Amino acid sequence: MFITRYRDRTRMNHWAVALLFICAGLTGLALFHPSMYFFSVFFGGGYWTRVLHPFFGLLMVLGFVFLFFAVVRDNFWTKSDTEWVKKAPKMVTTGDEHHMPPVHKYNAGQKGVFWVFAISLVLLLITGFMFWQPWFADFFPIPLRRIAMLVHAVAALALVLSVIVHVYAAIWVKGSFRAMTRGTVHEDWAKSHHPLWYKEVAGKNSQEVTRKKH
Repeated sequence: MFITRYRDRTRMNHWAVALLFICAGLTGLALFHPSMYFFSVFFGGGYWTRVLHPFFGLLMVLGFVFLFFAVVRDNFWTKSDTEWVKKAPKMVTTGDEHHMPPVHKYNAGQKGVFWVFAISLVLLLITGFMFWQPWFADFFPIPLRRIAMLVHAVAALALVLSVIVHVYAAIWVKGSFRAMTRGTVHEDWAKSHHPLWYKEVAGKNSQEVTRKKH
């Protein structure tokens, strides 16, 4: 039996942000260093790469805002998350999850990645505006723009690394990828990886069945 983990609009939002991340990432790499300038070929050359990059980034942040408010309630840190982090190294090295504390819809690792996404995108947005030629850069002194460029690069690196972790975890934990492609997960997967969330969903489903009977 399968249960719903993500609504259609949440999944569409997720994949739109993912696509914009790829576009913003490739255009950003093309502008970051001459050795990666060849990525500009995919966007019509250097001129269009420079023009499109900030718009890809802006749309990515806008898309994430909707995703943020859709899932933020389930990403607040709890005491059990701290316990999960303490026991995580053993799980990673042995692959045994039975000693891990029960989690709700997201575990501490997923929550950490989510907040890295959020903080990185805020920094990228603010610093990006500070050296966006020719619209906003002239409002800031050159030394401040240089600092903004450095922070922008560090935030972009943090975002890329967190995305790699996010994708790896989705592939590593069998059954996870289905949640974002079909919106559902098997109830055995939910019981194993997110037992507290499963109990909540199962409880709601049983209540709905009871209401229909009456």
